[in-house]
Amino acid sequence: MKVLLYFEGQNVIGKSGIGRALSHQKRALASVGIEYTLDPKSTDYDILHINTYGPKSLLLVNKAKKMGKKVIYHAHSTEEDFRNSFIGSNQLAPLVKKWLVKLYQQADHLITPTPYSKKLLRNYGLTQPIAAISNGIDLKRYYPDARKEAAFRKHFGLSKEQKVIICVGLFFERKGILDFVEIAEKMPEYTFIWFGDVPMASIPRNIRKIVKKDHPQNVLFPGYIDGDLIEGAYSGADLFFFPSYEETEGIVVLEALASQQQVLLRNIPVYEGWMIDRKNCYMAEDNQIFLTLIRELVNHRLPNLSMEGFRTAQSKSINQIGKELEAVYQAVLDVPYDHQMYAKVVK
Repeated sequence: MKVLLYFEGQNVIGKSGIGRALSHQKRALASVGIEYTLDPKSTDYDILHINTYGPKSLLLVNKAKKMGKKVIYHAHSTEEDFRNSFIGSNQLAPLVKKWLVKLYQQADHLITPTPYSKKLLRNYGLTQPIAAISNGIDLKRYYPDARKEAAFRKHFGLSKEQKVIICVGLFFERKGILDFVEIAEKMPEYTFIWFGDVPMASIPRNIRKIVKKDHPQNVLFPGYIDGDLIEGAYSGADLFFFPSYEETEGIVVLEALASQQQVLLRNIPVYEGWMIDRKNCYMAEDNQIFLTLIRELVNHRLPNLSMEGFRTAQSKSINQIGKELEAVYQAVLDVPYDHQMYAKVVK
């Protein structure tokens, strides 16, 4: 079989979780020997696996259906995770939902990252088969590396003793950026770093002001950073703190787990079944408890759960995701496939 992987708007959202999902898909397919192309002009493919939601995406879906190709839509986005993001996102959210449903209805099969996002899609009235398949993680890339960790500390002028709390995400209110800054202000003895970027003109004024100037001195916004520095930050920090209010999975959580980092999350429905408080992470729901947990964790007064978290990441490795995608592709093409694997992702 041959798959056309399509991603519209690389320049706009290529640095987001969806952008990294495409990279993971390519490696996942390669790991199980499935041929793929990224050329939307191609016609010699069997399945269109589409990741994005713009007008070009819809045109490509229509073209594929006219050619009799099978269409799989990767439902990374929902109305819920569109809210509290860009300027006007809350007002546009109902329209976005209608647009997403229109696109998703064109597919022969849907893939979405978690059972939680699958439940949201069912609540939209979508009736096609839906597989809950993690976006996956490249374990080798994020394995702790002393050289990368030293480069991270040196780049930001951090001593070995300096306690550092990091987060990775776009500058969206739903990501918990306001809470991150508020908590940092009450903990001036620690350094808080928020990695990520988004066009400033696209976000609300209050968020823009916080990122540009109205934040405590112990908060850093270095923008989007990849490669050794971000990988060193994941494992070289003292804590990964992700106070997001809404996710369909949270690739950055997988990256932190793969880095064998301590992880502190907001207790939200998307983590049900795979992230468990006091087992492979710590969770809270309000800032006062976050404050207490951060102090306890960075000073090693709570059990270190990083290896349990790493085992969770291992269960979502690129190779495993490749096998799960292959089972869906084979089922869509109605060729012999691993029924047990397929049952696992559509249950």
